[in-house]
Amino acid sequence: MTGRILIVEDEQRIASFVEKGLRANGFTTSVVGDGDTALAWALTGDFDLVVLDLGLPGRDGFSVLRAMREAKVATPVVILTARDSVHDTVAGLEGGADDYMTKPFRFEELLARVRLRLRPADRAPEVTVLRHEDLSLDLRTRRARLPEAVIDLTAREFALLELFLRHPGQVLAREQILSHVWGYDFDPGSNVVDVYVRALRRKIGNDRIRTVRGMGYRLGV
Repeated sequence: MTGRILIVEDEQRIASFVEKGLRANGFTTSVVGDGDTALAWALTGDFDLVVLDLGLPGRDGFSVLRAMREAKVATPVVILTARDSVHDTVAGLEGGADDYMTKPFRFEELLARVRLRLRPADRAPEVTVLRHEDLSLDLRTRRARLPEAVIDLTAREFALLELFLRHPGQVLAREQILSHVWGYDFDPGSNVVDVYVRALRRKIGNDRIRTVRGMGYRLGV
């Protein structure tokens, strides 16, 4: 899938993280860091989707979104913000946003939401259950299932298992897992991946996730 995406984010580290990820997945991106410029660019109609931060210099994200919709610009908008209150979420969606994500976030989830908003209406729906052998993960209920049990997962365990199930048989390096599961705000020297892999193994079975010495982890043989 290709598309032109406007990234509106004043924190350079996050803007760079999002831009690199989207470009790596075939999208054309432009980045702006303030509300007034964002609105001017959005009103051109040159973009297929806008990733919009709320806390911007000058005109804030709510104002940008409201002005876009008042100008009848129907470009899909995914809000990306540190504001996580129910009030802000509702205000964003009622103000015309198509989706809402809070920081910190996982890039894979942002990518999935971007792809969903850009998907043609006649395209087959996204897969909602991932499977490997007798293990399944429902992306809607965020629960794993084995023949003998339904498994509740923490948010990080869910993200980790989703990553493994999307890449069965592939060796995933610790740095790769950190980037995808913990997003832009991770410590490369942390042992948090090993801790969460152990926790996940206790829930789904020790032999499902293999350690590849010196390289990382792999789901399956």
